[in-house]
Amino acid sequence: MHIVYVSDGKAGHRSQAVGLYKAMQRQSNIEVTFQEISIQELPIFSLLKALWARRFGLFEKKPDYIFGVGSHTQARVLLLGRVYPKAKTVIMMKPNFPVNWFDYAIIPQHDGVKESMHVITTQGALNPIVNENRHQPNRILIALGGNSKRHQWNDEKVLSSIQRLVENNVHATFILTTSRRTPDTFLETLAQQNIYSKLQIFSVEHTPQGWVFEEMQKAEAVWVTEDSVSMIFEALTAGCQVGIIEIDRLKSDRITQLLDQLLSNDLLDKQHIKLLNLKLDEASRVADILLKHRDVF
Repeated sequence: MHIVYVSDGKAGHRSQAVGLYKAMQRQSNIEVTFQEISIQELPIFSLLKALWARRFGLFEKKPDYIFGVGSHTQARVLLLGRVYPKAKTVIMMKPNFPVNWFDYAIIPQHDGVKESMHVITTQGALNPIVNENRHQPNRILIALGGNSKRHQWNDEKVLSSIQRLVENNVHATFILTTSRRTPDTFLETLAQQNIYSKLQIFSVEHTPQGWVFEEMQKAEAVWVTEDSVSMIFEALTAGCQVGIIEIDRLKSDRITQLLDQLLSNDLLDKQHIKLLNLKLDEASRVADILLKHRDVF
């Protein structure tokens, strides 16, 4: 089975495609191969020419599935589906085109699209994480985001949350990391606090690719600022208990409503601190659906 992934070069989009591929690889009883090809290598004119030839020269094998994530991949996925009509087209987002133009659209529930023959809804975006059951008791990861289109960073709120965490978990090991959106001055401010010596700090500039995913495998709990929705779902998929650090909201939309919905669930009350305790493996669930319905459409 061969999967072609039409890539727009964005790491978050690639993470979704790789997550689904790896889940299909784990569940399939035949070999599953994966080829990533950039949209720069797929000009629309070349794809229109390929419609006549019924083949595209850059592919290692005829695809069985064609994945796309991101607005700029959609038309290319559709055209490749015409070039290879036996391949299943899978777009991992709410598409700009009618959903039934694709074999499958994999869409987060917060986008408000109902499930159907062509729509599979998920809790959050897919990711390549699996729970490796290596979590260490009393190991807590704090993952900080920053300003976004719907959130504004608030030093006071974040510092207060970290202070409360440290005070309520005196025997815990704390690992703190930043993101590229974390304000440059925050670590300087944090260094002036009396809790600073209790934290092992790894700024984003000094963490290699995959570092956060590895830390999630080791952490019993992960605390994430609420702007980092994808990381919240990644930590849940890794099998961690997850806490949400509140910062200021600039507006209300489906994402903030999703956060409120998560926080309205039955939460684990640990030392009077509320933690999400959901068990997620959405990539495996979606892979199971795709593999069981290979002959549909």
